[in-house]
This record gives sequence, C-alpha cells and structure tokens, in this order.
Amino acid sequence: MSILISGGTVVSASGTLDADVLVDGEKIAAVFPRRANTATGVTADRVIDVTGKYVLPGGIDVHTHMEMPFGGTFSADTFETGTRAAAWGGTTTIIDFAVQAKGTSLLATLDKWHAKADGNCAIDYGFHMIVSDVNDTTLKEMDACVAAGVNSFKMFMAYPGVFYATDGEILLAMQQAARAGATVMMHAENGIAIDQLVAQALAAGRTDPVYHGLSRPPELEGEATSRAITLAKVADCPLYIVHLSASQALQAVAEARDGGQNVFAETCPQYLFLSIDDLARPEFEGSKFVCSPPLRPKSHQDSLWRGLRTNDLSVVSTDHCPFCFKDQKEMGRGDFSKIPNGMPGVEHRMDLLHAGVAAGHLTLPRWVEVASTTPARMFGLYPRKGAIAVGSDADIVIYDPQARHTLSVQTHHMNVDYSAYEGWELTGQVVTTLSRGSIVIEDGEYKGTASHGTFLARGLNQYLV
Repeated sequence: MSILISGGTVVSASGTLDADVLVDGEKIAAVFPRRANTATGVTADRVIDVTGKYVLPGGIDVHTHMEMPFGGTFSADTFETGTRAAAWGGTTTIIDFAVQAKGTSLLATLDKWHAKADGNCAIDYGFHMIVSDVNDTTLKEMDACVAAGVNSFKMFMAYPGVFYATDGEILLAMQQAARAGATVMMHAENGIAIDQLVAQALAAGRTDPVYHGLSRPPELEGEATSRAITLAKVADCPLYIVHLSASQALQAVAEARDGGQNVFAETCPQYLFLSIDDLARPEFEGSKFVCSPPLRPKSHQDSLWRGLRTNDLSVVSTDHCPFCFKDQKEMGRGDFSKIPNGMPGVEHRMDLLHAGVAAGHLTLPRWVEVASTTPARMFGLYPRKGAIAVGSDADIVIYDPQARHTLSVQTHHMNVDYSAYEGWELTGQVVTTLSRGSIVIEDGEYKGTASHGTFLARGLNQYLV
C-alpha cells in the first residue's frame, strides 16, 4: 500500500523541513519539500493529514532486556508485549541482549534468543551478545556471531559470580572484537569493591532499597569506566559504555573522546529525570527504582544533559528490564541485594526526551539524533533505519507536540505493575507509528501483529576513526 503523509514537519538529525513523505510498500519512496509544492498531483492509496505534527524516523532503542533471566526470575515483558509497548511509544526497532550463561556457547545462546523473538515481535529487532564466559571457544565464536549479524558484545565489570569478567578476560575479548571490527559494550562498575560495600551495609542492618544506591557509589562507576577505556586503548577496540549514570564516568568518556579514541556512551531517561531520592521512598516503594548503575543524586543530571548536548553522550536508550513490584521486587524485602535490578521504560523514552526538548535541554534535531539516527549509525543499521530518506525503511512516527497525557500504570502497555513516572504530565505524544510501511499504532489503537517484526543483521559501527 502507498501512503502520503501530508502537511507535517519532518524532523531529522540535521534539521527540520516542511515536507510530505510518500511511502510505497515497506520503503520511503519520496520526500517532497512543500515550499516547492513538489507533491502536487502525487496520488497514494491513503493520504494522512498530519498538519501541525512532527514526522520522525522511528525510534531505535539499542538496550532492552526482554524475557531476561536475573536473580531467579525473568524480566516481565516478553518480546511480544515489550515490542508492542515500544511501538506505542514511537520506537520501531529494538536491539536486545542474548545472555550467554556460564558453560554455554555463544551460538547456542543466539539460537535460543532467536527462538524467543521469532514471530513474536511487533517491530524489527536485532541482538547484542552478552559474553559472560571467556574461553577459547567463546573467542572463536565471536567471529561467527559477527557473520550472523551480531557485532556488539557486552561485558560486565559488575556482578561477580554471574556476569563478571576479569580485566584479563576483558582484554582477550576486546582483542578478538578488534580483529573482527566489532564493538565491546561495557557495564562499568567495580563489582568486586561493590560486593564488599553491600556486605558491610547488610551486616550493619542497612537493608532498605536506598542502600542499593549508596553501596554502588559513583566513584566506582568512574573508576571502572576509566579502566575499561584503558583496556580498550591497549586492545585498540571500539568501546561503548552502557547506561552511564555518573559525572565521574562521563568525565572519563569525554577525555577519551577528546583524545581521539573510539569511545562512545549512552545514558537512559531514568538517570536524566529520577534520582536517589526515589530509591529512598518509604514503605519499600524505593525498590521500584532499583537498577544498576543506581539512580544518582540530582546533581549528576545537569552533567548528563550537557553531555548529550556536547555529544560526549551519543545515545539515549532505556535499559528496559521490568520486574513487577509484587512477587518480583518484593523478593528483596529485608535485603536490598535480592531486589531484581531493572526498570521499565521502553514505552516512554521518546516522550521523556521530548520533555527535555520542551525544557530547553535538547533541540528537536538532537532529540531525533540521540533517539534514532545515532543508534542506527552506531550499530550498523543506517540508512535502512534512522532516517526519513528515499530508500530507507518506512519506520515513521507521527508525533503531536501539543498533545497532553499522563504517564500511569493504568494507561501504559508494558507488562509491569507499576510506572516509574506515575502521574507525570507530559506534552507531546505519538499519534501514529509505522513499521516498514505498516501501521502499528494509530489514534489510540494497536493495529500491528506479533509476526510483523523481522531480525536485523547489522553492519559495523559507522563512527570509527
């Protein structure tokens, strides 16, 4: 079917343009600047009038955890529920993490995650690979993963006994990734030191959720980030710091980037808008906000917004990893270390960032850049994704910048029993979401199917110098 999206303002990473967009099948067929009246006489099976609205490339969330095993339970969103919620929020592509368990192979892990996602996604998806068991077989399989379209590998300096890798193991994996042209993604917190602080807090009877944050101080994120950057420099490997939360870590990233190193970083809406004050909410409410790295004091937020403006922070993703308050978060009553780490957010990223635009933190083009275009370039999907351009996939979001709505567990579509932003009133909302030319969300209705989304085999990072 052909669709003419008429009367709106196209917002791209390079600017805004009053233009009409013609969709033919799964692709964008033409973009007509209206000042030239070049769309006159163009016909389509359907014309959508979007006067007064923005026309955006679909959002790309490169950090989600659907059906992720953690601490004896699983994140609450399946690929079906999670991708449907993403579409409601204007995200048309996710990149999820396939989690290698100790003693298993990377390729068997990839097959397992394909089985979870295949036929169960409302939007397109790709995978990163979590490497938790570094050995000769794993290192050889990294090349096979790259050949299969998975060319980013996440490692952990946190969670000893689960995902933790030693500096030596990280160096070996970085050297292998560098040979393949792949990028290593790093959860940068000093897990060995954190475990000591956690044990000390519990021994002293400090068991409430706020101590999750206090036992993971920002200095240990800064130290681990610096160490990861040093290891990456030795290995000559591209490095991507995930979910950066602290100004100390940002400073290390900025210095590396100023020195010409291939170092990149993302942050997440929770670090831009929430704080350790939320972790300190009474009556165990703080458990809803337990994630790692933890929410920081509000003083870190200005640094993160500034980092987004200066491009020291390149991407905003969600680290969407929802656990229900009832039965899941409550596992940690009386022991904060047993609270499953993760928060819901895949549905609200685009809206919260638009709130950042309204507050003057970001420009409209930068909003699109950090939410769509840069993620596409960073993870080898551009120009198929991340652009309103001829030949690109027709992943298009029609966005009403004047619509007002309230975030709530009563209205969100994520499979979790609370909202981290309960009662927040926002201006700006998705009206229509198209994925490869098919309407998934329109006028408050879900019109997609769980079988629509396809796996995306990705190319290499397009920012390497």
